[in-house]
Amino acid sequence: MTGVALRGPLRRIWGLMYRHLALYRRSWPRLLELMYWPVLQMCIWGFTASFLVGRAGGAAVATASALLGGVLLWEVALRSQMGVAISFLEELWSRNLGHVFVSPIRPWEMVSALIGISVLRMLTGVLPAILLAFLLYAFNLFDMGPVVVLFFANLMIMGWWVAFGVVSLILRHGAGAEALAWSVLFGLTPFSAVFYPVSVLPAAVQPIALALPSSHVFEGMRAALSGVVRWDHLAWAIGLNAVWMAAGIWLFAGQFRQARLRGALLSIGE
Repeated sequence: MTGVALRGPLRRIWGLMYRHLALYRRSWPRLLELMYWPVLQMCIWGFTASFLVGRAGGAAVATASALLGGVLLWEVALRSQMGVAISFLEELWSRNLGHVFVSPIRPWEMVSALIGISVLRMLTGVLPAILLAFLLYAFNLFDMGPVVVLFFANLMIMGWWVAFGVVSLILRHGAGAEALAWSVLFGLTPFSAVFYPVSVLPAAVQPIALALPSSHVFEGMRAALSGVVRWDHLAWAIGLNAVWMAAGIWLFAGQFRQARLRGALLSIGE
């Protein structure tokens, strides 16, 4: 009975995902674009790390590893956020939202499909960069051990709740808010302690940084590169993600309901 009950929702979620997957299957430029920025970032920061090691010798190896690990893990958050936001925008650009929601599809099914396609987009973009880091710079992200899976998961979830906040603004303000899909998470980079510890930030800014799961992930990453697992930072990251994700979904649900009442699902983007 449970299997029969799940068949309908799972089929609808897969249908929403397949619509996007079909675009990538038939368009190599789209696939290339997914890999382009992570690989480019890895090249730039990898050469920078190599320069530092060449100038400072062994003393800079730990710094170089932290730089490369930060670049790779931050791309997880960025690609996850853009995976949700851009997939939603593609529904807007194609004027497809109205067609989707005159069908039996429920909002939570669309949220699930957006998250599913986000995971696939993120893996397609980040895995080549991880391979490149190993081949060119002998940096293996997975040397940190199984804890790297928790880093991935927390940064993916952060990307999702940021994306749902952006999507909510698009539903509320229309096409004028579309640029936020590319800029919001970049704006959080200085507070996320990607390349430096939270302690270097001004005292007034540190509470903002510590309210973000990413800062705890990157503090944990630097400790893991030294062979220490900081479970306290991971616990904070998980707890903060739970709070922020709940807030993101709540905001999205409220703005989606208002958009339906206003008829904005048919007119948004025009």
